Amino acid sequence: MVYGKIGSHCHKWRLSNSIGQLKLQQRNFRVAVIGASGGIGQPLSLLLKNNKLVTELALHDVMNVEGVAADLSHISTSIPVKAFNGAAELDNAVKCSDLVIITAGVARRPGMDREQLFEVNANVVLGSVKAIAKNSAHALIAIVTNPINAIVPMAAQYLKRKDVFDANRLFGVTTLDCVRAEAFIGNYMNIDPRKVEIPVIGGHAGNTILPIMSQCKPAFQGDDQCKAALINRIQMGGDEVVKAKQGKGSATLSMAFATARFANALLQGLKGKETPIECAYVQSVLTDACFFASPLSFGPRGIKKNYGLPQLDDDEKKALKVAVEGLKKSIKTGIAFADNYC
Repeated sequence: MVYGKIGSHCHKWRLSNSIGQLKLQQRNFRVAVIGASGGIGQPLSLLLKNNKLVTELALHDVMNVEGVAADLSHISTSIPVKAFNGAAELDNAVKCSDLVIITAGVARRPGMDREQLFEVNANVVLGSVKAIAKNSAHALIAIVTNPINAIVPMAAQYLKRKDVFDANRLFGVTTLDCVRAEAFIGNYMNIDPRKVEIPVIGGHAGNTILPIMSQCKPAFQGDDQCKAALINRIQMGGDEVVKAKQGKGSATLSMAFATARFANALLQGLKGKETPIECAYVQSVLTDACFFASPLSFGPRGIKKNYGLPQLDDDEKKALKVAVEGLKKSIKTGIAFADNYC
């Protein structure tokens, strides 16, 4: 990837030399949130408004975004907030951004799985990706919009068609699966969830979500029945929230928390700091599925290191095979959609 070629009018300092690296460490970053007035976008924007690594917060949506921006601008942090409304202002919303977070799309309803969302949300996300490719192809892209298993490969295929794809810069945000695993396991074991470490690999829907209980730290204390129940709860956690909200919403607050955590790791990497290890859905060679969530660390160009597959027990190896087959179908759907679009 030639970093000086794309986005050079905004970020010539990104060239890989000592001067560029020094400037990188001295500055903070412009973050754009697409879908900022939605159920995830609003609390996410609130959390980002308090992140000291953010220089400017650009908020985009098709309606009501001016009110969200005005509300956030009253918060006593030094980060300026700018509102961008509708398709006509999408280019300016993402232009010169270091990180673009896409939350726009339709939320799940009771009885609806993530795959049923694909056709509607694919068009929404492609509009955003098209604007990024045109105006800010150097940016890190974090996709929250479901179904992530198909949406991310679709976005990657479009960027490849436009010759601006960088596998180290495109992410499907699966951090919520990790957050849920930490919360559920911590509550079950009666310990602080923040002290739980567990890799959650695979994808972001049903049995493609693989909490690797054998690698949980501290070691999971429970019988096989309890372990199976917790794995199922982590995999189906989104349904739990949809039902609890009685059809009036999906996981928004927890998703915003998880996305803000992931965004902070990306920004720390851009800053050149040591980052926490987070799992995310990225282009991968770890399995037969060419996109796969695994533990990552981050640097100034996105992914710094992919830690690969954790050690698996026999049950987890069987679950991995099932997950990979499901992912391959979703990936095929996403790629085909992008090819037809182009």
